[in-house]
Amino acid sequence: MAEIVVIGAGLSGTLMAYELLPQLRKDDRLSVISQGAVYHFVPSNPWVAIGWRKQNEIEIDLEEIMKRKGIRLLTQGAKRVHPAENRIDLADDTSIDYDYLVVATGPELAFDEIPGLGPQGYTQSICHVDHASRANEAFEKLAANPGPVVIGAVQGASCFGPAYEFLFILETELRRRKLRDKVPMTFVTSEPYIGHLGLDGVGDTKSMLEGEMREKHIKWITNARVDSVGPGMMSVEELAENGTAHKAHELPFAYSMMLPAFRGVEAVRGIEKLTNPRGFVIVDKHQRNPTYQNVFAVGVCVAIAPVGATAVPVGVPKTGFMIESMVTATAMNIGALLRGKEPETEPTLNAICLADFGDSGVAFLAQPQIPPRNVSWSSKGEWVHYAKVAFEKYFIRKMRRGESEPFYERFVLDRLNIAKIREVRTGT
Repeated sequence: MAEIVVIGAGLSGTLMAYELLPQLRKDDRLSVISQGAVYHFVPSNPWVAIGWRKQNEIEIDLEEIMKRKGIRLLTQGAKRVHPAENRIDLADDTSIDYDYLVVATGPELAFDEIPGLGPQGYTQSICHVDHASRANEAFEKLAANPGPVVIGAVQGASCFGPAYEFLFILETELRRRKLRDKVPMTFVTSEPYIGHLGLDGVGDTKSMLEGEMREKHIKWITNARVDSVGPGMMSVEELAENGTAHKAHELPFAYSMMLPAFRGVEAVRGIEKLTNPRGFVIVDKHQRNPTYQNVFAVGVCVAIAPVGATAVPVGVPKTGFMIESMVTATAMNIGALLRGKEPETEPTLNAICLADFGDSGVAFLAQPQIPPRNVSWSSKGEWVHYAKVAFEKYFIRKMRRGESEPFYERFVLDRLNIAKIREVRTGT
C-alpha cells in the first residue's frame, strides 16, 4: 500500500487527483490537502469582476465529488512540508505521512513587495474569486463616478493574459454603459513590448494587441516598474532596454487592477534543494524533484526559467493546457514508480489560450509554450469570445463529474495533433 498526497485543490491539484486514480493499485490511498473544499474556475474571474458572472456560478464544492471517487479530502491546509521525513504538517497541528507527494499549490500572491498594491491596499485583483467579487464592487463605484483607469501587471508577474483580458472586458462594459468617453485607460506592464506575454510573443500577438489598444484609445507603458501605489495615484518608472531609468510616471486613477508577482507558498518556500529562491519547486523533465525523488510538482508552483533577459523581471506563465500536460505526465510517472519502473513520461508543455475581450478575443497555440517552437499561431475574432464561454461551461461540467480528459476531448486533441505528453523515442 502506498500513500499518495496532493497538496492543492485548484486547477492542477484537482486534475492531478482525477488523473492519479487510474494509476493506483487496489490498496493505494490518495489524499488531497486543500484550504477549504471549494474549487473555483479562475479563467472566469475577469467576468466576475465586471459582473458578467456571480461568484457561485463558477464555484464547485469538492467534498461530495472527492468522496464519491474515493479520495480523502483534508481541508485544513498544509503548513509545512518535510521532504527528508516524507511528512507534511497541517494547519491544525496534525501531520500526514506520504510515499509520494505532488505539490500543486499554485502561488502565493506577493502584493506586499510593492507598497500599496493589492486588495488590502489601493488596487484590485482578479487572481482569486473573492478578489474578483471585491473588484466588481469597486467597478460599480467607478461606473457611478467615472475617472481614469490603470490596468496591468507589475514587475516579476508571470501571468499577463488575464491582465489583457480584464483590460478589454472592462473597456467593452464601459462602452455598453456609454461611459467609455469618461474613462481614460492606461495599460502598465513589465513586458518589454505589448503582447510579449512572458513568452516572447506567440504568432502575431504584438501587432494584434497593439492594434486593439490603438483602436480602443488605450495608452500603454512597457518595461514598467511600479514603485508604489497610493490613494488614487500610482508611481511608475519606465526603464530603457538596458535597464536604466528612462521616464517617471505619476498615474492618477479612480480604479486600478494590477496583477502581482508570484512566489512559492510558505509550506515549501525556503526548503533547500526543493525550491528555488522564489519558493518555486525545482523539477526535472519528468516533473520530479532531483533531490527528493518521491516529490513531484505541477502547475504555477513549478520553477521555470524566463525565456530571456528583459529590462524588468518577467516570469513565464503556466497556462491551462500546459498545466494539464504536467498533470498527465506526473500521473503516468507515479504510476510507473508504483509498479517498480522508472519514470519516462515527459510533458509537451504545449499552450492553447483563449483570451476573451468581451465582444471579441485572441486565441493562440504554442507548441511548445517556450520558444523555439514547432508551432506558433495566433488569431483574433468574435469567435474567441463564444469559444471561451463554451469552454467555461464544458470545463466546469467535467470538474463536477470528476473527469480529467473525457474520450471526446482526447479525440479532438488527437485530430488537431495537440499532445499532452512527448512521444518516447527508443533507439534501434
